[in-house]
Amino acid sequence: MDQLEHAVRRRLRVALTRRGSEYIVVAVRMTTAEQRDALVGRLPMTGEELTFRLDQIDSFQVIE
Repeated sequence: MDQLEHAVRRRLRVALTRRGSEYIVVAVRMTTAEQRDALVGRLPMTGEELTFRLDQIDSFQVIE
């Protein structure tokens, strides 16, 4: 959780996998979705914001 909060503060990229798909997003904010902690990330190519519930993320890595 600390690593993700750090990524949000510095707007760092995060590589994460969820259900077999890999995403690289720019961390925007931490929030709640369906009463669970979640990361909101922006896709660099399109600018679209995606919400990832932390309990659904298989793995992640902050890219500095």
